[in-house]
Amino acid sequence: MKMKLILLITALVFSLSLQAGEGSKMRDIEPISATQTVQLVAVIEAIDREARTFTLTGPQGNSRTLQARPDSNNIDKIEVGDKVNVEYIQHMSIEVYEGAEGMKAGAGAMAAEAVNKEGENPAGMEMLTTVTTAIVKEINIEGNTFKLAWPNGDIQEYEAQNPENLKKAQVGDVVVLTFTEAIAMALAEVPAE
Repeated sequence: MKMKLILLITALVFSLSLQAGEGSKMRDIEPISATQTVQLVAVIEAIDREARTFTLTGPQGNSRTLQARPDSNNIDKIEVGDKVNVEYIQHMSIEVYEGAEGMKAGAGAMAAEAVNKEGENPAGMEMLTTVTTAIVKEINIEGNTFKLAWPNGDIQEYEAQNPENLKKAQVGDVVVLTFTEAIAMALAEVPAE
């Protein structure tokens, strides 16, 4: 499931980034990308089979009650005290594309969920990817700043981390920000029947 999750995230982020910049050429500015992954083992502390909820407690004592999806068909296989492998991933990327006449800032989101098949080890995953585009409104090379117009109409000023990038960008360019959050959970061991 881990490999499938990573492949799914990579494919979705790549396709969304391409769609956001479709018809535009990517600027010769090195994209910014960062990924954070947290893996832990949590323990099932409580189960309410009627409400289809279960409470997980992590290694630092943090607890969270989760609602099983309606199509989760193996909730009857979990018991209090079972261990659950949890993997949480955050990924962010920023790319700059040549602007086209009349382009406007925008935003969109895509979600994906999956559960295992009946009879398999209880497991599931959820993922949400958001793509937001902003338009470069101003570049101040001497001040090392630039302004972006966001989908809500706000225009905000930022300081460039790499001043050379300001020389490669132009007013009207499109900045594409892609953010993905995903969580996958799987019962650590299937109880013997």
